[in-house]
Amino acid sequence: MEASDGTIQKTPLYQWHKDHGARIVDFAGWAMPVQYSSIIQEHETTRTTGGLADISHMGRLRFEGPGAAVFLAELLTRRVADMTLGQIRYSLVTNDSGGIMDDVLVGYYHNAQGQPYYVVVVNASNRQKIVDWVHKHLPRERAEAPGNEVLFTDVTHLWAMFAIQGPRSVVLLQPLIEVDLRSMKYYRGAQVRLLHPAAQRQGGIISRTGYTGEDGFELALGAPIAAAFWEVLVEMGEPLGVRPTGLGARDTLRLEAGMPLYGHELCEKTNPFEAGLGFACHLVGYDFPGRDALLKLEKEPQRRTRVGLQLEGRRPAREHCDIYAGETLAGKTTSGTMSPTLKVPIAMGYVSPEFSQTGTQLLIDVRGRKEPARVVELPFYQRKTK
Repeated sequence: MEASDGTIQKTPLYQWHKDHGARIVDFAGWAMPVQYSSIIQEHETTRTTGGLADISHMGRLRFEGPGAAVFLAELLTRRVADMTLGQIRYSLVTNDSGGIMDDVLVGYYHNAQGQPYYVVVVNASNRQKIVDWVHKHLPRERAEAPGNEVLFTDVTHLWAMFAIQGPRSVVLLQPLIEVDLRSMKYYRGAQVRLLHPAAQRQGGIISRTGYTGEDGFELALGAPIAAAFWEVLVEMGEPLGVRPTGLGARDTLRLEAGMPLYGHELCEKTNPFEAGLGFACHLVGYDFPGRDALLKLEKEPQRRTRVGLQLEGRRPAREHCDIYAGETLAGKTTSGTMSPTLKVPIAMGYVSPEFSQTGTQLLIDVRGRKEPARVVELPFYQRKTK
């Protein structure tokens, strides 16, 4: 979405991206770097050493006050009240019919005074929609009721956010962060102090999360210090082989990792169960928008299923390609690429449930020619852990 005055929005690193040769594109109303060198090179660098990505375009919404936990429990599909300090959960926001409005991460933290707050990270393309949805569901009586206040702030433009992904992410970040990153578990985070002078004694929020299939972290910090701290990461990452990466590599990385992307695998016409995201729906307890619809959908046969597909030839499928079982139209692709890691064409898509079993042989119409493909398990790529 464009800014209120119709201009394209820019992250605090926009000038840095331009100065360093990035190809800039309009992504969800933001001027973002799609690549610096080549997508394949940036992809492989992330897998083998590490990649730095500017993800400041992602929406960051802060909720605090004594009523924040209950409010979020009545807004998101996942439980919130039982989260422990530093815990992060993947969740969904659904509309009244159970369609996916967005997939989000919600984290639970304490500020320097020990007061609790939640941060919900939303997709850039959905930020305004979710902000409006939040305001629609903030009851006036709760806001005015003593002991149940909810303070909601859209801090997207006040903060920046970086993704530091890959095998050397811990080595790069540890000297700059006060907490022990090696012992931080996946889907955990903390409000921390940044140790480099470029941070000007300010802090940030770091989490062991990512969208690449690699080990790594996401760091939120104040917009005024973002450019200086980014340059520190780039300088310290250089001898480690860690390089800046653009949106192009992030897309191929997430596709190999079998991670759905809003606008491709997810939309308001898609329900969580057909998308394989039923685990993110806690249907007993708090009532949230779409819960009643999801209770019904959970018991009904699904009309389609999200699957992984590997093509036998060398021609990659893109989104919106028809999928056939013989002469029968079985579904459509939602994403596709030539996998830089696996060196074969891969895709995700939705097919009728009877064609969703692993090993099922299908055909994908790639620019007028039907290419053989088979259903494979997701993710396509999974990093080796020690």
